[in-house]
Amino acid sequence: MDRSTEHPVLLFSYGTLQDKAVQRANFGRELTGQQDAMLGYSQSWVEITDPDVLASSGKTHHPIVAPTTEPGAQVEGSVFQITEQELAAADAYEVSDYKRVSVALASGLTAWVYVQA
Repeated sequence: MDRSTEHPVLLFSYGTLQDKAVQRANFGRELTGQQDAMLGYSQSWVEITDPDVLASSGKTHHPIVAPTTEPGAQVEGSVFQITEQELAAADAYEVSDYKRVSVALASGLTAWVYVQA
């Protein structure tokens, strides 16, 4: 399949989707990202019980973010260019504690990100 003809999708990750093993398990490749940040969000942790997610991430608790009014709040992470199919794979990977929303990043880019549902 020729990836260059597909419209790229931007995905921001502050958590396990930055992990190369998780990327290989879900996208069949390692992603190359650039550092960025979500403004107006704060990070906490959620316990993961889904066995498939536990198997690929190896972690029982994953970071999760929610909007905050705290001045200067931001969450660091990476922004990746992926395909629509890979976005669907990311949707399948994320558990029901998360929902996908579009956010403006510190760089000025707009990307999909998984936040607290």
